[in-house]
Amino acid sequence: MSTSPYLLLFFSLLFLPLFTHSTNPSAINDDVLGLIVFKADIVDPYSKLSSWNEDDPSACNWDFIQCDPRSNRVTRLALSGLSLSGKLGRGLLQLDSLQSLDLSKNNFSGPLNPDLLRLKDLDTLDLSQNGFTGSIPDSYFEQCRSIRYINLANNMIFGEIPKNVGSCPTLAELDLSGNRVSGSLPSGVWALNALRNLDLSDNELSGDIPVGISRMFNLRSISLRGNKLTGKLPDDIGDCLLLKSLDLTGNSISGELPVSLKKLSTCTFLSLRSNSFSGEVPSWFGEMKGLETLDLSWNKFSGEIPSSIGTLNSLKVLKLSGNGFTGSVPESISGCTNLQEADFSWNSLTGNLPSWIFKLGLQRISFADNVLSGAIPVPESGNPSVQVLDLSSNSLSGWIPVEISNLQGLQFLNLSWNSFSGSVPVSCGQLKLLEVLDFTGCGLNGTIPSEIEGAISLKELRLGRNSLTGEIPTQIANCSSLTYLDLSRNNLTGPIPAALSNLTNLSTVILSQNKLSGSIPKQLSNLPRLLSFNVSHNLLSGDIPSGTFFDSIPSSSLSDNPGLCGALVKKSCPAVLPKPIVLNPNSSNPLVEPSPNNPTNFHHKRIILSISTLIAIAAAATIAIGVITVTVLNLRVRESGARSTAVLELSDGYLSQSPTTDMNSGKVVMFDGSDPEFIAGNHAVANKDCELGRGGFGSVYKATLIDGQPVAIKKLTVSSLVKSQEDFEREVKLLGKLKHRNLVAMRGYYWTPSLQLLIYDYISGGNLYKHLHESSETSALSWKERFDIILGIARSLAHLHRHGVIHYNLKSSNVLLDSSGEAKVGDYGLAKLLPMLDRYVLSSKIQSALGYMAPEFACRAVKITDKCDVYGFGILVLEILTGKRPVEYLEDDVVVLCDLVRTALDEGRVEECIDERLCGKFPIEEAVPVVKLGLVCISQVPSNRPDMGEVVNILELIRCPQDSPEGEIS
Repeated sequence: MSTSPYLLLFFSLLFLPLFTHSTNPSAINDDVLGLIVFKADIVDPYSKLSSWNEDDPSACNWDFIQCDPRSNRVTRLALSGLSLSGKLGRGLLQLDSLQSLDLSKNNFSGPLNPDLLRLKDLDTLDLSQNGFTGSIPDSYFEQCRSIRYINLANNMIFGEIPKNVGSCPTLAELDLSGNRVSGSLPSGVWALNALRNLDLSDNELSGDIPVGISRMFNLRSISLRGNKLTGKLPDDIGDCLLLKSLDLTGNSISGELPVSLKKLSTCTFLSLRSNSFSGEVPSWFGEMKGLETLDLSWNKFSGEIPSSIGTLNSLKVLKLSGNGFTGSVPESISGCTNLQEADFSWNSLTGNLPSWIFKLGLQRISFADNVLSGAIPVPESGNPSVQVLDLSSNSLSGWIPVEISNLQGLQFLNLSWNSFSGSVPVSCGQLKLLEVLDFTGCGLNGTIPSEIEGAISLKELRLGRNSLTGEIPTQIANCSSLTYLDLSRNNLTGPIPAALSNLTNLSTVILSQNKLSGSIPKQLSNLPRLLSFNVSHNLLSGDIPSGTFFDSIPSSSLSDNPGLCGALVKKSCPAVLPKPIVLNPNSSNPLVEPSPNNPTNFHHKRIILSISTLIAIAAAATIAIGVITVTVLNLRVRESGARSTAVLELSDGYLSQSPTTDMNSGKVVMFDGSDPEFIAGNHAVANKDCELGRGGFGSVYKATLIDGQPVAIKKLTVSSLVKSQEDFEREVKLLGKLKHRNLVAMRGYYWTPSLQLLIYDYISGGNLYKHLHESSETSALSWKERFDIILGIARSLAHLHRHGVIHYNLKSSNVLLDSSGEAKVGDYGLAKLLPMLDRYVLSSKIQSALGYMAPEFACRAVKITDKCDVYGFGILVLEILTGKRPVEYLEDDVVVLCDLVRTALDEGRVEECIDERLCGKFPIEEAVPVVKLGLVCISQVPSNRPDMGEVVNILELIRCPQDSPEGEIS
C-alpha cells in the first residue's frame, strides 16, 4: 500500500511550525545554561548575580544582561566592577549571539581563552583590569570573525605579541597596555588596516619600530610609551595622515626626527618625552597647526628653539625641558595665544625672560636651571591665571617686584638660587592661595615681614641662605597650614617664638646657622607631626625640652649652642638652688629681709630656713601633688572605662547596634549590610582573656556573633591619631571592598572619637611567626607549605597593588594561616588611616619588626611606593625559607639574614639557605630560584625590584609541574 504524496505534503506542513518554533526556545535555553555554568565557575562575593536563576526560561530579565528583542538571545553581558573572581570556563561559549562582553575591573585570573573570539557575532571584548596571566596564545587572533574592540589592559600577561596579530581585519581598537608583554613589535600589527586606536604602553617591548606603519591609514591614536624600544623613528610614520595622538614617551628611540612628521597636520598630541632624540628641532613644526600638546622634554636636542613654534595657535602645552637648547627664548611664542603651560627648564638658555611671560594667561611657567639674567618682568594687575612660577637656578637680578601680588592665583613660587637684591616683598602676604614660597639663596636682606601671615594657605616657607636680620616674626604662627619652615643660614637674632607650637601641621623646622638666643620653647615638644628640628650653630641656652620628638633628636641638630645643656649634648645643667628666706618677726611682711640700717633689727631673732628644710617641704608637697594626680587620673580612667562600656553597651549579653545622636557613641557597620549581635559573655574588647595579640596599630580580640560565628576585632591604639570620621570611613570602606582568598577579609567597623574598632574574619591557625619560630621540629612547615605560603602572600600583595593599596607593614606576624594552612595577609592599608603617614611609617609604631623596612624609608626625599612592600616580601621569603628571623641578636654579634643568605648562596652552600628542620627534603630546582627571587626583591634600589604581579608569574613558573614527593638535594 503506497502513501499518497498529497498526504505526505499535508503532514509536512502540519509539523513544520512545530519544528520552526522549537529552535528558538532551545537556543534561549542554551543562553541560560551557558550563563549558569559561567556563574558556577566564578566567585561572586557580593551576590551581584543573585537574579540569575537556572529555572528561568530566559536570561533577558537578569541583571547586567541585554537581549535582542526579536530573538530573545543574549547580545550584551556587562559585568564590570563587580569584584568577581575565578577563571573563565566554557559557559560563555554557549552565547553564540553575544555581541559585547565586558568583564573589566574584576579579579578574574588564569590564561586567556582564545575560543571567546570564535563567537561569530562578538564585536567587543573587554577583559581589562583583571589578573589574567600567561602569554597570548598564537591562535588568539586567528579566531577573529567580527571583533572590533579588544581590551586586555592592566592584567599580568607576558610573552610576545603573536606574529599573526594582523589576522583580525575588522579590528578597530587594540589595547594591551599595562602588562608585561615583551619581545619586538611584530610588523604584522601594521596589517590591521581598520585599526583606529593602538595602545601597547607600559610593557617591555624592545627593538626597533618596524617600517610599514603607513599601511594603517585609519590610525587615529598610537601609544608605545613606557617600553624599551630603540632605533630610529620610521620615516613613513608621517603617512598616517589621520593620526591625532602619538605617544612614544619613555623609550630609548634615537636619531633625528623624520621630516614626514610635518604632514601630520591634524595631530593634536605629540609626546617624544624621555627618549634620545638629537639634533635641532626643525622649523617645520610650525606646519603642524593642530598641535595642542608638544612634549620634547628630556631628550638630546640642541641649538635654538625655532621661532616657528609661535605660529601654533592651538598649542596649550609646550614642554622642552631637559635638553641642550641655547640662545634666547623666542618672543614669537607670544603668538601661542591659547598656551597654558610652558616648561623650558634644565636647558642652557640665555638672555632675559620673555616679555610674554605674564601676558598669555599661562597657568604653569618654568624656566628653572638655565642661565637667564636681568629682572623679572612686572606682572600686570588682574592676573589670576598663573598658578606655578619657577624661575629658580638662574642669574636673575634686581628686586623681586612688589607687584608679584598681582598673581592672585599663585600656588607655587620658586625664585631660589638667583642674585636678587632687596628684601622679601611685603606683598607676598597678599597671595592667599600660595602654598610654597621658596626664596632660598636669593641674596635677600632686611627682615622677614610680619605680613607673611596673610598667606593663609602657605605650607612651605623656605628663606634659607640669605642675609636676613631681625627676629623671627611671631605672626608666622598664623600660617596654620605650614608644614616646612627653613630660615637657616641667615643673621636672625632674638628668641625662637613659642607661638610656633600652634603650627600643629609642622613637620620640619630648620633654624640652624643664625644668631638666635634664649631657650628652646618647651611648647614645641607638643607638636604632633614634627619630624626634623635643627637649631645648630646658634646662641641658644638652657635645658632641652623633653617629649616625644625631643627624646630622640640627633645631637647634631643641637650642636654649637654653648648654652644648651642636657643629656643629648652631654652637658649637665647647673643646679638652681633656692635663696635662703629670712623671716623678720618685726616686719609687717614676714618675707621682707630686715634692713641692715635698722640697729634694732639686730636684737631680734632671725629665723633662717636651711636648704635641707626647703627640700623636705618640697618633697612633701610633691608627694601630696602626686597622690592627688594619681587619684584624679584613676577617676578619669574609671570614667573613660565607663564611657567605653556605655558606648559598647556590653550589657544584657549583647553589643548594642542601635544608632544614637551622641557624638561619643557609634554604631557597628557591617559591609554585608547585616545587623550583627555579639555575645558579650567575655566582654571581648575589655577582657584580656580574649586578646589574640598586639601590634603597632592596636590589640586584636576574639569575639563571637550571636549565630556562633567567631570574628576578630582590632581595637586601634592610635585613636588619637586617626583621621576624621569621614576620612576614616572612606578609607575603611575602600579596604572592605578588597576581596581575595589570601587577604584577611574586613567585615565592618565601629567609630567614635575615642574608640575605633575594625572587624575581620577570625583566622584560626595563628600567625606565620609562631609557625616559623615557635614550633617544634616535628611540626615544622614542609617545603610545599612554605612555597604555597610565599605564593599566597605574593598574590595578595599583587591584588593590593593592583587596587592602589600599599601594605607598609608586611612581616611574619601579620600573615595568618587558616585551618588548611593557606596564607591570609592582614593589617593591610591601615597606615592610610593616620593623618601623617610618613611620621608613623618611620616610627616603631608601624615598622615594629626590625629588618623588614625598605631603605627608602630612611630618606624622605625618596617617594614611598609599592616597591617598599616588595622589599618586605623579599625579607619575608628569606625568613620562610630559612626559618630564621630577619635580624638575630647573638651574645656578641648581630646576624642580618639577607647578608647570611647572600653569602651562603654565592659560596654554593644552598643547604644553609633552607630551614634545617626540613632535613634536606626540598626540590633543589625550586629552592634556588626562590632564594634568588627573594634576594632580587630586596635590592637597595627600588626600581630594580620586580612588581608583585611579576613575582607571582615567576613563582608560578618556578613551581615544579609534577606532584612528585619532595626529594632530597644532591
